[in-house]
Amino acid sequence: MKKKQTKTSSKDKSKDLVEILKKHGAQVYEDLDNGQFPKISIPNRSISNIVYDKKLRQYVLGTNTALRSAKNSSQLRSFTQLIWLAFFANKLTHEKKSSTLRDVYYSSQAFAIDFEDQSESDNIIVDLEAVLTKPREDFYVFPEERSSIFGDLTIEYTIPGYEGKRQNLSSHPDGYAIGPSMTSAQLADTSAELVIAIEKGGLFTRFVEEQVDKKFKSIIINTGGQAPRSTRTLLKRLHDELGLPVVILTDGDVYGEHIAMVIKSGSANAAHLRELTVPDAKWMGVWATDIEKFKLPTIPMTESDIKRCFDLQKDPRYQEGIWKKELEVFLKIKRKAELEAFSKYGLTNITDKYLPEKLELAKSL
Repeated sequence: MKKKQTKTSSKDKSKDLVEILKKHGAQVYEDLDNGQFPKISIPNRSISNIVYDKKLRQYVLGTNTALRSAKNSSQLRSFTQLIWLAFFANKLTHEKKSSTLRDVYYSSQAFAIDFEDQSESDNIIVDLEAVLTKPREDFYVFPEERSSIFGDLTIEYTIPGYEGKRQNLSSHPDGYAIGPSMTSAQLADTSAELVIAIEKGGLFTRFVEEQVDKKFKSIIINTGGQAPRSTRTLLKRLHDELGLPVVILTDGDVYGEHIAMVIKSGSANAAHLRELTVPDAKWMGVWATDIEKFKLPTIPMTESDIKRCFDLQKDPRYQEGIWKKELEVFLKIKRKAELEAFSKYGLTNITDKYLPEKLELAKSL
């Protein structure tokens, strides 16, 4: 049975963004007309202003703000950079042209805007996100990294030159890159009933070869390790717009557990954003308890792994349920395993036995 999207067009999102930019721009002009130094209020992104919201099930920024003003000589440089970036974001949005973090850094030089290095430029981009409460992808700035998607999902492109063109994402065995055109496309229809997000590219290929998409009526996404924000945006859209449950498979280590948690409830670094999480997503493994249950080949945890476990135990998101239990088991056994470890029992063991068992378990969680 095909599911159709409740339409949230990229055109509407762009219109909303432009209106917010206009509002902030008008305030700058008003300050100048009144003979005042222009200023911008920016949500404080320091650790002391980041709190975990149990209702939203993610980290959010508190109420503290910082004022950046042209009156303060020490702030004049960053104020100018922020104003230019808002101008550039407006330009990209109107022209529907995508840029990368690296592009923004070099583009600034054409306008004689001085960034010491890309890290300074990247930080100003996050400032603008915080001001607009919109992710950079909404104003067409994307990271370089890509993950991929495969399955019976028909999308309709909205980018210039491809408007209205449709593509079914099961038509290429290597899958399709999740880039700007993918995240902004309309989700037209699908027969899928599930999304499987998997950490490793090799296993993504195995899942395609073994036709996991058909066997389990699923859309398969390779997160490429920690999922890029464009991928997290698409996962949220698949869940919210098409009503598809999301399950996550990672390596059996503390970093894999955190990859799943970031998809589910975001990160402190993105506490100023709301559109990157799938709170109902389920981490299905590889769990620490799976290592013992399936007698998987393991390697010892490093001191860094152990320290990471202790760090996460202080995080409010890891205080109960499977998240708490599995951290404790990792610390007990001090061993970790990769998804590929199931190949000990044959190349298709993970798709023939482990995956069906986990998906059945997911129904009861």
